[in-house]
Amino acid sequence: MVKRITPSEAAALLKQGWSYIDVRSVPEFEQGHPVGAANVPLLNFQSGRMIPNPAFRSVVEASFPKDARIVVGCKVGGRSMQAAAVLQAAGYTNVVDMAGGFSGQRDPYGRVAAPGWVDAGLPVEEAAPADKTYAVLAAKASK
Repeated sequence: MVKRITPSEAAALLKQGWSYIDVRSVPEFEQGHPVGAANVPLLNFQSGRMIPNPAFRSVVEASFPKDARIVVGCKVGGRSMQAAAVLQAAGYTNVVDMAGGFSGQRDPYGRVAAPGWVDAGLPVEEAAPADKTYAVLAAKASK
């Protein structure tokens, strides 16, 4: 079972040296993400819909050792929970999922059901470090 943590708990882990993997699509990631996050999409936009990224696991494995301490996040928490489960099944031992994701979960009335990274007022960037973009990480996996 994947452990879920709050955005504030995730930020504290990042300060302790944990890595943040944002599993949103590249366009979503480029609109803003936690500072220092790496982008490895679980799903990609293609022909107007989201389809599974068949390289997800291999890209993570090429970029992060199995004992890496990883926080997984997405937009609202669904994709990241799936991605964290995939990583645990692949042998990753220090993986947690960030509930609420980047944007936060909302109830049917638009109220915050689970606060996200932005709701918590945590630091956001739009430009990722060059070594943490999906293009660079995917290139590592193809070598």
